[in-house]
Amino acid sequence: MTRRNLLSPTISIVVPVKNEAANLKVVLPQLPKVHEVIVVDGSSVDGSAEVARQVLPGVRIVDQTRKGKGNALAAGFQAATGDIIVMFDADGSADAAEIPAFVQALVGGADFAKGSRFALGGGSEDITVLRDWGNRGLNLVANTAFGTTFTDLCYGYNAFWRDLVPTLDLPSQELPAPESGMLWGDGFEIETVINCRMAAARVQIKEVGSVELSRIYGESNLRTFSDGFRVLRTIFAEFRRARSARRVPGVTQLEEARALRARPAMAEAVSASASYSERTA
Repeated sequence: MTRRNLLSPTISIVVPVKNEAANLKVVLPQLPKVHEVIVVDGSSVDGSAEVARQVLPGVRIVDQTRKGKGNALAAGFQAATGDIIVMFDADGSADAAEIPAFVQALVGGADFAKGSRFALGGGSEDITVLRDWGNRGLNLVANTAFGTTFTDLCYGYNAFWRDLVPTLDLPSQELPAPESGMLWGDGFEIETVINCRMAAARVQIKEVGSVELSRIYGESNLRTFSDGFRVLRTIFAEFRRARSARRVPGVTQLEEARALRARPAMAEAVSASASYSERTA
């Protein structure tokens, strides 16, 4: 049985990067001192890896093995050695000052701390009215499919205990890239995949209010309609995957066992949460 370090968990911050050198100069120095910061480089041509080493000595640089944000995150998860993994974007949209709130949610009993721009204390400097309504619709579909209460499915600022990485069952780093397209989970659908698989595994999920900041430099890759339809397809695909898994004898019990093994005792969690709050106050 996995026993988690609730009193003083080590933290790995995973930062997927592709041509974000200008943003890294601002973002990396703002990160708190943690066990490790892992920058996963997606074949950048602007010297992102070199800039990361300059502004944050001791940073770990990992090269992703295929294309896509999902592959980058999976590479970072595999390389991480901390007790807790924090997913952190390099474009300046995530506020590093919120990391203690995610950690406190985890030491307080959660398995997966899900950032939300629509939970108490959350907000956004960037979301449009159209994207807001689209997000609400996608929340409804996902919550109906998985029995969850997500308020912000399409937000990638999350944290979770590293022992849950096998539960995500992401494509192996050793698999070759297909001749055309990408492996499922390697692309921008990764955040929805993670949310759906955590929900399907019935782990303890707690939303954390988070304020989305504006990108500092460069142009966003978000495309409202195409990305929205991709998220919708992902929800349906992951729902079918979860339903198929429940039909296989022993799979449901396996997922429940993982959740129970990962979930700390309530008394210990409350004590650890109070201790962490005192240290960060």
